[in-house]
Amino acid sequence: MTAGMIGSGRLRRALLGATAATALTAALVGAAPAAVAADAHPGQWYLDAMGAEDIWKKATGKGIKVAVIDTGVNPNTPSLKGKVLKGWDASNTKGDETDDYTGHGTTMAELIVGSGANGGVKGLAPDAQVIPYRVSDTERQHERGVNAFDLQQAVKAAVDSDAQIINISMASDYSNTYTKEAFQLANEKGKLVFAGAGNTAKKGNKKQYPAAYPEVVAVAATDREGVVGDYSQHGDYIDLAAPGSDIPGWCDKNFKSYCTGNGTSNASAIASATAALIWSVHPDWTANQVLRVMLESAARGSDWKPGTLSSYLGHGVVRPNAHINRGLGKPGDPNVNPLTNTRTIGAPGPTPSSGASAPSDASSSTGSPNPSASDVTQAPDGKPTSDTVVAGSSGSAEGGGGTGLVIGAVAAVAVVAAAGFLIVRRRRTA
Repeated sequence: MTAGMIGSGRLRRALLGATAATALTAALVGAAPAAVAADAHPGQWYLDAMGAEDIWKKATGKGIKVAVIDTGVNPNTPSLKGKVLKGWDASNTKGDETDDYTGHGTTMAELIVGSGANGGVKGLAPDAQVIPYRVSDTERQHERGVNAFDLQQAVKAAVDSDAQIINISMASDYSNTYTKEAFQLANEKGKLVFAGAGNTAKKGNKKQYPAAYPEVVAVAATDREGVVGDYSQHGDYIDLAAPGSDIPGWCDKNFKSYCTGNGTSNASAIASATAALIWSVHPDWTANQVLRVMLESAARGSDWKPGTLSSYLGHGVVRPNAHINRGLGKPGDPNVNPLTNTRTIGAPGPTPSSGASAPSDASSSTGSPNPSASDVTQAPDGKPTSDTVVAGSSGSAEGGGGTGLVIGAVAAVAVVAAAGFLIVRRRRTA
């Protein structure tokens, strides 16, 4: 098999954040992005909804490192100064990992660790740090020659780094053997990996990779009302949901202004930041324990029967405050992954770094999509049985489209921060 044939499975890799660039936003949302004022803080509605100020009294992500595998991270934005560590450019194109060719990776980094300086985006885990790994998206693949194996190499480099968490806000319709093995390695080595579930629910709703790999936490996107966006992929591989709609981020690679947009990119970054907050409170925990607490403390409806998942929300909407300030969720077995039920090394905290060098292998082959490894039975779609539930209780809730397009008869989950509970509203088929 030729290198070109091998690389075909990684082409058409899409960014999952509509805030990355004007053209990308227009393509994903259907309209040009709305430019926001120099101060991005008012647009960060989810910080209030999640009770960020209360969270930061106890946890800020300090001591936690997050690998951001994306388009690069600009360390010189006001919000990221002093927060970006040495990474690696796996794409083998002009520049290095600090040369963000769209602004997308920098946005993800700010959503995770941004200081909010000079009106910039404030990260949910502002005292954590990021390690950037640059890979190519579809447009870059079309413009120039790139490393055909950059994603799996970046993952393996991140596994060898001090990062405890790996965030990937990119997706492809294709799975391949070597990339799958890279994520299996990440799981075995005790890394916690998050990826956007995908933004093409209205275009076939195909499983997206790496989110659909069993070892990766697939994150769907919700809006201001807690409703899963109509663009956000749904299915049996969804593990969690997080805010992803109407989120501010850099408009483009010029870093002159912020735009608002939708994407499971944003949701993945906010889920990664949630993990960083929880891990910073419990630095002796393993990735399995952090993830288990995230799953158990996620917001879900009161009639969501034990042992079931939502095809839109997975285990529910991430709520770091529910654990950090209310103690919801138990860490459980440190050496068992709660998604795959497989045993891992389970080493707590950062692993010794062996540098950001490329892995020794550089091969890949296309393969078949892998089903979700969860042992949890799928919750019936569109059959909520209650209208109001207390946050943290168990119950049934499905997400509908954030712009009025609802897939089936589903219930919208609205986060009410001040009252600290969820309201489940019945929605009719569009």
